[in-house]
Amino acid sequence: MYGKCGFLLMQMPLCAAEREGNMATFHIEFFSESLLRPVSFLVLLPNDVRIPAQELAKNPHYRREPKTLFLLHGYTNASGEWYYGSSIRFLAEKYHLAVVFPNGENGFYLNGEATGHRYCDFVGRELVEYMRKTFGLAKSAQDTFIGGLSMGGFGALHTAFAFPENFGKVAAMSSALIVHGIAGMKPGQDNGVANYEYYRSCFGDLDRVEESDANPETLLLRLKGEKKKIPGIFMVCGTQDFLLENNRAFHRFLLQEEIPVFYEESPGSHNMQFWDAKLEPAICWMLED
Repeated sequence: MYGKCGFLLMQMPLCAAEREGNMATFHIEFFSESLLRPVSFLVLLPNDVRIPAQELAKNPHYRREPKTLFLLHGYTNASGEWYYGSSIRFLAEKYHLAVVFPNGENGFYLNGEATGHRYCDFVGRELVEYMRKTFGLAKSAQDTFIGGLSMGGFGALHTAFAFPENFGKVAAMSSALIVHGIAGMKPGQDNGVANYEYYRSCFGDLDRVEESDANPETLLLRLKGEKKKIPGIFMVCGTQDFLLENNRAFHRFLLQEEIPVFYEESPGSHNMQFWDAKLEPAICWMLED
């Protein structure tokens, strides 16, 4: 259903050892010029796999150089959300992927107005350049993908559209596509998730947010108008997810603008059980030619 990866998708639950995989993990700290402070992130590298040689020889993904996937966490979480909570270590080994887990804090992966709050530049430019310089990875958009859940789904879409020269495909799960919901919000208001002051700090002027670069739709319309390549888009959302209508609205926008997208709704809520179940299909879709 999601294209051919050279393997069947996982059919049975994995034991702990199988879920984790065996790959080199790096915890990196460096000074970020975008955030103007020392920051940390995790990297999985497929240079220490322990798959038997005869099995590795059967794996078509090891006949090419590794691709690179940037995975973005959700609101109130950190880089370990995917690393510890999902099967990504097993899947990275299976599909010969390097995986980068940035810490986006609660900044919605946007360039805030305040000094040291350029989260979009941090993920979309600075970390890509760091991976190229340090590990020789993510050299082209064709070999570099970005994905995320909830706030990270929004961030993945926005970052891919802001830096289409760096990301060939984007996988967005249960994305917090909240721009239209917070537009026009006033000081002192709170929507139960966060208050006006928080959204103002992330998205800028909320009276103009729908037309601003904080809106992924604005970036897409600009790319379309300039006839630039738009990254491939994969979207999934659970039918019990509180963000379902937001994702449906963005899907309608893509269809209206005749922008290609893989979109799927299936039973599930806003939780890691749903996102982890969609992770391997998303990776298979990314690896399609």
